[in-house]
Amino acid sequence: MRTTEETEGFDGEASNTSMISGASSPYQPTTEPVHSRNVFGGIVCDMEYLKSYLGILKVVEVVLSLIGFICIETIMMCSPCGGVYFFEFVSCSALVVTGVLLLIFCLNIHTKVPHVNWSLTDLVNTGASTLFFFLSSLVLACINHNTGAEIAAVIFGFLVTVVYGINTFLAVRKWRRGTGCQGVTQASDYIRARTASRGEVEPRPELA
Repeated sequence: MRTTEETEGFDGEASNTSMISGASSPYQPTTEPVHSRNVFGGIVCDMEYLKSYLGILKVVEVVLSLIGFICIETIMMCSPCGGVYFFEFVSCSALVVTGVLLLIFCLNIHTKVPHVNWSLTDLVNTGASTLFFFLSSLVLACINHNTGAEIAAVIFGFLVTVVYGINTFLAVRKWRRGTGCQGVTQASDYIRARTASRGEVEPRPELA
């Protein structure tokens, strides 16, 4: 039969063992609160973007596309109607896509979704809109019945083509600048990783 001292020693060892095993156990309860990720939390209107060149061009593009779409929708009769339908499709598509991108950039939603290359997306939209607006306006100018609505649609079509062309030029510069900065960052990360793998000490500028 165990004595009192042996029993107490056994209990002490068991208690220490349970404490050690409990401390090293991976199934420890956590007291840290779990925060839900709200992608659209804290959305505010970015007035600085609206005052920038790209923001102003986006607003002008939306307005001119809307006016051109309204002008083409007021045409009641046409024969042939291929040019009218083509311009109607281009103006409506540009209005919707550019309007959505304007909201995304204005509300800073693009910062909440960093997986998308928004500079390249904007560049593709502006480049395609420039090309298709030019073609549709040219076709409508060649195939029309000299009505006021068709002439107005052609004028606004060429105007929005010029605006989209300017926006495309600025979007190309922005995309190239972003690509260059990304390349420099990747090169710096690669050099830092190679230095760490070789066990070398990266020189500090303040010690040079």
